[in-house]
Amino acid sequence: MNNSMINSSVSMHSLQQKLDILSNNIANVNTNGFKKKEASFEDVLTNVKAQPEGFRQQGRFSPLGFNQGWGSKLVQIHTNLAQGPIQPTGNPTDFAIQGDGLFEVSVSTIDANGNPAFQPSWTRNGAFSLTPDTTGGTVLSTKEGHFVTGIDGNPIHVPTGFRPVVESNGTVNGYNEQDATAAPIRIGQIKLVRVVRPQLLQDIGNNLYALPNGITAAEKANILQDLNGGLDTSNNRVTLMQGFLEQSNVTLADEMTDLVIVQRALQLNSRAITSSDQMMNMANNLRA
Repeated sequence: MNNSMINSSVSMHSLQQKLDILSNNIANVNTNGFKKKEASFEDVLTNVKAQPEGFRQQGRFSPLGFNQGWGSKLVQIHTNLAQGPIQPTGNPTDFAIQGDGLFEVSVSTIDANGNPAFQPSWTRNGAFSLTPDTTGGTVLSTKEGHFVTGIDGNPIHVPTGFRPVVESNGTVNGYNEQDATAAPIRIGQIKLVRVVRPQLLQDIGNNLYALPNGITAAEKANILQDLNGGLDTSNNRVTLMQGFLEQSNVTLADEMTDLVIVQRALQLNSRAITSSDQMMNMANNLRA
């Protein structure tokens, strides 16, 4: 196998990974709160190929050698948390975050001992609903049934007969639907976190993010910062909007443009392998 075949085969593997990322972004162009994935690449190896001394001519200023690459590899897939467009829905259980924040939800899992447990996860999808609970009221949850976490670490319970109204700082007040003149009651406060290092979050599917296993509390503080004391829009740049949903930040035109570029690069590398194979076949068939 010659150098061109090695270069092309390694590059095609990386381009296939890039194609998978673009396909996932395009498939989620209409997913609420979805954040597109971006890939970073680097050269596998680059060396300088020496040229014969016969190339040294009078007046030639370029060095006797040329860079020879051996393809590229995927080094990181990171999440782009840029703000997506916000659209009104009129649904009181729909929420949109403005700024670099995430909702915290409790995902039901099984621990190492086989007992049911809840694992904290985070999402930008604010399409919530009110699910009946054992107390006769309702709790705020995601469409998949994960509880939305309050600042006290417990679900947001909404008593029967009360309409939840959420302020921009996440405070949830309940208004009596039978008595419009009654003063609202404080139900709780939705827990929001600010993302400091989004590249360290792990995508666990269903538009949810989690922290790496074995991470300490100090390391968690360097990735996510709790906003438990209320939101300061001037400093934290995070606000909550009720009756709105954030759309995907995927721009279909950009993804299609990258898709065409990747397809052309795959085609070029495929032709390079074919050409190398043909030349090797010709060399093998030569007769003295």
